[in-house]
Amino acid sequence: MILDVLKNKEQYLSLHPRFKTVFEFIDTHDLAAMECGRHDIDGDNIFVNVQELDLREKSEARLELHRKYIDIQLLLRGPEEVFGWSEKKDCLTPVADFDAEKDIQLFTDVPQCFYTVREGQFSILFPEDGHAPMLGEGRVKKCIFKILL
Repeated sequence: MILDVLKNKEQYLSLHPRFKTVFEFIDTHDLAAMECGRHDIDGDNIFVNVQELDLREKSEARLELHRKYIDIQLLLRGPEEVFGWSEKKDCLTPVADFDAEKDIQLFTDVPQCFYTVREGQFSILFPEDGHAPMLGEGRVKKCIFKILL
């Protein structure tokens, strides 16, 4: 898991060859004006889900794991968003079987820790990172970039 601000994005380009495309897209598009829903950047290789939603209480945290995609989650608007985090090895109590079509499995385990993302900050989440997003108070608009491994 990585948490940082957009001005430092160059530091992460070497982590995956598709990260450059994601950060160029962020630099060249008015993300706050984008409609909610999926927007393809490079088909299923790279796409972004724009969401506007009400945050949930920490007690409702559900850790999620992905197998095929890395997430880069960017908060566009809102007070802040809290994420729960745990190592994959500590995600032991699944809600259901892995959904291969949606590339997700949810878990009811309590996150090891919580961290806060503010406007203009992003979090990079790898398949090893169990994460519980959308926690806190208020309404946010965010982008979830999905990068195929």
